[in-house]
Amino acid sequence: MHYLDKIYINGEFVTPDGDEYFELYNPATEEVIGKVRLANDVDAQRAISAAKAAFGKWSKTSKAERITVLQRMYSSVAAREEELLEAIITEYGAPQSRSRWMAKYPADVIAQAIEALENFEFIEQAGEAQIIMTPVGVAGLITPWNSDAGFICNKLATAMAAGCTAVIKPSEMSAIQTQIVMEALHEAQVPAGVFNIITGRGEVVGDVINHHPDIAKISFTGSTAVGKHIVERGAQSLKRITLELGGKSPTLILEDADLTQAIPLALQAGFINSGQACIAGTRILVPHSRLEEFRQMITVAVNKIQSGNPRDPDTEIGPMVSNRQWKRVQDYIRLGLSEGAILLAGGEGRPEGYTQGWYVKPTIFLGNNQMRIAQEEIFGPVLMVIPYENEADAIAIANDTAYGLSALVLSGDRARGVEVARHIDAGRVLVNTLAHEPKAPFGGFKQSGLGREMGKWGIQTYLEPKTLMVG
Repeated sequence: MHYLDKIYINGEFVTPDGDEYFELYNPATEEVIGKVRLANDVDAQRAISAAKAAFGKWSKTSKAERITVLQRMYSSVAAREEELLEAIITEYGAPQSRSRWMAKYPADVIAQAIEALENFEFIEQAGEAQIIMTPVGVAGLITPWNSDAGFICNKLATAMAAGCTAVIKPSEMSAIQTQIVMEALHEAQVPAGVFNIITGRGEVVGDVINHHPDIAKISFTGSTAVGKHIVERGAQSLKRITLELGGKSPTLILEDADLTQAIPLALQAGFINSGQACIAGTRILVPHSRLEEFRQMITVAVNKIQSGNPRDPDTEIGPMVSNRQWKRVQDYIRLGLSEGAILLAGGEGRPEGYTQGWYVKPTIFLGNNQMRIAQEEIFGPVLMVIPYENEADAIAIANDTAYGLSALVLSGDRARGVEVARHIDAGRVLVNTLAHEPKAPFGGFKQSGLGREMGKWGIQTYLEPKTLMVG
């Protein structure tokens, strides 16, 4: 059992003022594996005060000084890869193949922030004016449970690279991962107050961050509903806000695609991170002319996908993170059936052989884009096949959504795929690949968010341009 009763404020592990305990579960077994003591509003105030006090000195550090600290952070976090791997499997339920990537990612994003900082120019010339990029102040970083350690390190390293200090509110559901990251960052000897980590509920700790006047900037990854609330609360003090929110990403399979190559890519995009991913390609658009061929092939392919024990190397889809999330996915599967969608594979309940654990059958429906299961983010391994008439119809369906985070175009003609991609309203569009480019900006159109993360664009969101004119 894990008993986690410390948060991190001003360079020290401290016992929270809050006295509420939150139970941690193993989603593969439904067993309680630990308890975490949650921070409260008093702890949030203390963390913000510490970050504010540290900002004056940290914001004046040189690029070289920041890089030195970030390099120590990278080394310390990288050394914890095996611990993170075990925590991710146990606490989150990611399959082995995915969890290894997730365990490496926290160190990788720190290295990426270092590279972006090395190439970043804080002073530019604009005619007769000098433009000085200035840190905005204390940043509130609010991270989700579906990649806890990675989001903490990505947001923190970027904020620090810009010269900001930070108060981090990670998900209480990922407290074991948070503890490992917290210890690693402490060992890296980051100056006191530059980062502070307070695990607590969003409606308590998160709300203090949202409205506190000493928080100048918020970076949030999570649901669109919570993102809207943050914008409303942050408007009172005109906070700078970056939001990476939900998605209902389309995968467009063009008529000339080789289905033997397209279907595996479409399923990887749809079932990424066990379906618990904002970028998941959950709407698969297929030409009517090839629908029957596609339907037969994808049904066979989905039925071969193993959903189950995350420690089994053959498992591709692990359990949902919580009982609440499992019930949400089951409700959407029932909704799809009630809406008249045709069930091609999967369905309600656990996969065969499982009576406990928050496992979901990989599920795929055939229907239309107006159904709720095609318009609402499910956040589980549930996909929707939607037929289209022609290329223009495919683009119209792809864009007929409140979201615009990511998209995938699969075509036998690269140039044609690129041309279609240019017409899709999404922050990132991939053509015949699932590759990730960390130097490129990441974020969404429409209700998938505000602003961008990654690369120089991520650093820019923590800076304000100051114009200096000298007579």
